Amino acid sequence: MKNNVSAARPVLRYRDAGVSIDEADRAVGYIRGLAKSTFSPAVLTGIGSFGGGFHLKGWKDPVLVSSIDGVGTKLKVAFLTGKHDTVGADLVNHCVNDIAVQGATPLFFLDYFGIGKLQAEVARDVIAGMARACKENKCALIGGETAEMPGMYADGEYDLAGCIIGAVEKKKLITGASIQPGDVVLGLPSNGLHTNGYSLARKLLFEVGGYSADSYVDELSCTVGEQLLKVHRSYLAPIHALHKAGLLKAAAHITGGGITDNLPRVLPKNVRAQIRIGSWNELPVFQLLKRLGNMPDDDYRRTFNCGIGMILVVGKSKLKDALRILKRLKESPCEIGVIAAGNSRKRVVYSR
Repeated sequence: MKNNVSAARPVLRYRDAGVSIDEADRAVGYIRGLAKSTFSPAVLTGIGSFGGGFHLKGWKDPVLVSSIDGVGTKLKVAFLTGKHDTVGADLVNHCVNDIAVQGATPLFFLDYFGIGKLQAEVARDVIAGMARACKENKCALIGGETAEMPGMYADGEYDLAGCIIGAVEKKKLITGASIQPGDVVLGLPSNGLHTNGYSLARKLLFEVGGYSADSYVDELSCTVGEQLLKVHRSYLAPIHALHKAGLLKAAAHITGGGITDNLPRVLPKNVRAQIRIGSWNELPVFQLLKRLGNMPDDDYRRTFNCGIGMILVVGKSKLKDALRILKRLKESPCEIGVIAAGNSRKRVVYSR
């Protein structure tokens, strides 16, 4: 029996299965230029190599610090509005914050972009946001994966994830081990939800509140879509400035789980944090969400950052120095609590 394909059968190519190599080539053309704009002399390979090469030079006893994350259902807002140039920046800044709290300097970033039907301009906009954030954080966008997978995603939707690698000298790794009772808890403001709580926020705003992405809300001073797509802040500069000055005992990135679940991650076992409600601005968007959902306080504080994107712990005797540095960086720190002795299961206690 012959195994050759019958002449009567139709000729099928990759594009007939929904994958366009030509569109992928266009996307890579955009990406190559965007990524190259983030390169430093330490990057030894170009986009298109099988692996990214980075020369780790100038370090004495480095510890590599890594993190991987996604943007979650904030992507749904990007799909809804057709605005794709912010979620890439969200992804980079989120990952940068996750390693900065341990004292690490970002070195390079890699992304994964998966989509059902590739649109080169959408990929370009997403990667442009990544490239912009990488440049702002002095981090090289060294490579990634763009995967076109028909049938895996709904039309017009995609998935996004990123991995960051940073380094810190071993003796300068921030661990929180020196925290003690009497230390001051400072909060740096968020500009909105950042990248957490979007599943509930979308339900409350679009289903319960009846808003659309284009709805202008006086309370927010912008549309719902604009509010939800505000870019996740990077706190690299204030963290590094305090760390360089020898003032920072610990830092906690306030993401999913809020202050309640994230601050304990950097606290020694013999202490707890006493947080003062009302000591910072909770932002109108959080007040609106809480009201729409009639949310219990505990659930509210474990779902949203509530207006605090980063927590810094400093010694009481060093507080003035820390505040002076932060204000020089145009930050608006709030004294939101203190560290107290305590071995209870409740590591964070709220009071007024």
